[in-house]
Amino acid sequence: MRVRIRLTDLPPKLPPKGFGTGQHDAALFCTHGTKSIPSLGTQHHQTQQNSTVTHKFWISHNPEVAGYKSVELMKDAVKSTFRPEVLGGIGGFSGAFSLEKIKQMEDPVLLSGTDGCGTKVKLAFIMDKHDTIGIDAVAMCVNDVVCAGGEPLFFLDYIACGKNYPEKIATIVGGVAEGCRQSECALIGGETAEHPGLMPVDEYDVAGFAVGVVDRKDLITGENIKPGDTLIGIASSGVHSNGFSLVRSVFTITEESLNTYYDSLGKTLGEALLAPTKIYVKTMKSIKNAGVRVKGCSHITGGGFYENIPRMLPDGVRAVVKKDSYEVPPIFKMLQTDGEIEEDMMYNTFNMGIGLVLAVAPEDVDTTMEAIKAAGETPYVIGNIEAGEKGVTLC
Repeated sequence: MRVRIRLTDLPPKLPPKGFGTGQHDAALFCTHGTKSIPSLGTQHHQTQQNSTVTHKFWISHNPEVAGYKSVELMKDAVKSTFRPEVLGGIGGFSGAFSLEKIKQMEDPVLLSGTDGCGTKVKLAFIMDKHDTIGIDAVAMCVNDVVCAGGEPLFFLDYIACGKNYPEKIATIVGGVAEGCRQSECALIGGETAEHPGLMPVDEYDVAGFAVGVVDRKDLITGENIKPGDTLIGIASSGVHSNGFSLVRSVFTITEESLNTYYDSLGKTLGEALLAPTKIYVKTMKSIKNAGVRVKGCSHITGGGFYENIPRMLPDGVRAVVKKDSYEVPPIFKMLQTDGEIEEDMMYNTFNMGIGLVLAVAPEDVDTTMEAIKAAGETPYVIGNIEAGEKGVTLC
């Protein structure tokens, strides 16, 4: 948990006796769980003539104090995600979640998903914009859970950073909390770990995992997909959180370039690339509540269409996707043109404007389309299922 800090390690209002007396103050320790990690470097401090200045120095160089300030700044955002099943508040060694409601299911099955944001975080560093990257971390996990028909229950995040800047960490966690609110799951725990000497002080990485539940009879397995079924794609918000190593090799990623406005995008390049990943939890609930039995569901992440759509298919069937069935967003056209990337590679790397692909029976198409629209998302009929070798055909 994020606040596993021993009270015996915390300072009084002023630094400990002997601190800042002309000695090298290298022996500063931060405690995370049962581990004490010495800060690196040898900051020399002058004699303690001004206790206020010394105290500020001690706070700024002591990870424990920064950790407590981070928690204080983020606690309201975290609490805003709590569901009735959350037991206890912020603190302690673990998050607790009641399974009382799950007992109503005939045969409850727990689902889990874990992921991060990849090198998309590099853009957040350059733009100094940290309020949406947490949404990406949640989205990448909960979207995997809903592909099996599950309801996300709770989420935990892990942030590794070179230095704990409380306001920045709280902003990142605020994004995580926003993602949890969008997916109606509770943020019941997390960890912020300083890695001095391992990561630059201004950099961080964020990841997490989600746990969800589904009644076994409602599992989406893909096993009943058959020739004649229809493929429905749900629009993405852009690149989402995959393929950014390629993105960063195509574009010159600087503050100036990211703040450049493009008429074709209708926004700056940075705004287009940093747009948070769509969360499809409420959309999938809307489809289920409409009485539709989704046969298969694929989250289009790294590997694009070619690698992700087959993951929902049984042997003996093939997905046929019509490329002209929807308008590919301009950010992908720019990537392809500027990077001189072959079309197959684009569809094997990016989502190309489709974040989720569903397989449904033909008679359920209209109801599914309306349910997706009712949830505020944009659906397209993008193809169908045919007999053949398991895989994807783009035409």
